[in-house]
Amino acid sequence: MNETLTAVPGIKVGHVTDPVGLTGCTVVLCEGGAVGGVDQRGGAPGTRETDLLRPMHLVQRVHAVMLAGGSAFGLAAADGAMRYLDERRIGYASGPVRVPIVPAAILFDLAVGSSQARPDAEMGYRACLAASAAAVEQGNVGAGTGCSAGKALGARLATKTGLGSAAFDLGRGLIVAALIAVNPFGDVVDAQGQILAGTRRRRGGFADTLGVLRSLTGQLALRVAGATVIGVVATNARLNKEQVGKVAQMAQDGIARTIRPAHTLFDGDTLFALATGGVRASPTLVGAYAAEAVARAVIAAAQHAVAAGGLPAGADVMGQGPSAA
Repeated sequence: MNETLTAVPGIKVGHVTDPVGLTGCTVVLCEGGAVGGVDQRGGAPGTRETDLLRPMHLVQRVHAVMLAGGSAFGLAAADGAMRYLDERRIGYASGPVRVPIVPAAILFDLAVGSSQARPDAEMGYRACLAASAAAVEQGNVGAGTGCSAGKALGARLATKTGLGSAAFDLGRGLIVAALIAVNPFGDVVDAQGQILAGTRRRRGGFADTLGVLRSLTGQLALRVAGATVIGVVATNARLNKEQVGKVAQMAQDGIARTIRPAHTLFDGDTLFALATGGVRASPTLVGAYAAEAVARAVIAAAQHAVAAGGLPAGADVMGQGPSAA
């Protein structure tokens, strides 16, 4: 089985990667339309077209989701997806035109690689051209190119992470999957609480972000170089807009299970949910496994990452890999 987001029928994924500037973008295409929802947590979001995904708003279906580095500059990548879909006359029918619906979220990767390297509309367009239903490439690709975890002691003592994906086949044709770009303030941890990537000590090893925060009790200032976890959960379940929004909300639990601490003032954690329809299923079942898929995708993002931009990957810090590039 393809155990990534593209296991969901109707979903394609495309990356564009800048390996020199260390940034990039990832598009999730649903050209046939998918019911969309969103849940945003943390104090520093960078988003586009999220209000229309909430209940009591007119538009029901979206045609792509763009994830990008570059901080707020990276929102321009969504314009490239708009162009791609417009050329194919895909979008919401509005009078004489069809308007593509392309929600987007960005993460801050300007402290890794070049701060002048930012995804733009051309990169977003090329990501759409590259999109396919093949298993999603993971690690230092697309929106995960400049990702890192553990910012409590500054960007230079973070650990390289990237983009990860996971999927569950729940039987009777039902698929639930996630794709996550992992760039948190906190540490990535496994089910036993072992740190896989995060804030490092100057003399080697992981510092444990929670311990660092505790040592700063009484102090107000933190040296934070930008954070945020963004991603998409998708299913081929037949869900309405309210139910898809609930799935996005439940999926955030996967972040809380694998990132410590999660949803901080410095993170803009945003998860989109997409339902392509076709299989009858309980939204509670879908939401429960969406959280599981997110947790697996976060861990995969740490495990598939390799050293870049002067930052070691988690395996390097644990003595299991080569020295940092």
